[in-house]
Amino acid sequence: MELKMKRIYESPAEADGFRILVDRLWPRGIKKEAAQLDAWLKDSAPSPDLRKWFDHDPDKFTAFKERYEEELVMNPQTSATVMKILKQLETTDVTLVYAARDPEINHVVVLRDFLEKQRK
Repeated sequence: MELKMKRIYESPAEADGFRILVDRLWPRGIKKEAAQLDAWLKDSAPSPDLRKWFDHDPDKFTAFKERYEEELVMNPQTSATVMKILKQLETTDVTLVYAARDPEINHVVVLRDFLEKQRK
């Protein structure tokens, strides 16, 4: 099955498959009904301290990636959430939904790549 990424501000589509919000905070200006989410897995997002430290600074992205991947492995709650996503991918396409503006420098890119490595 396919693993995708999509901003929550883009219209939901049937091709999205199972839609999972992977942000710790609810996105501004979005009503829960309009988001058409199947799950909200807050624990898949970086810890509040890591998120605040990173602050979407491109110069910090490499260090952020290393720290976030460590959280994905070491934190039991995060590891359990990763397993839920991988289990869902066994039966359907999954779209990781996020609010960040930059589609290249955000935690979802790291999460997607981490999940793809785990699948292999």
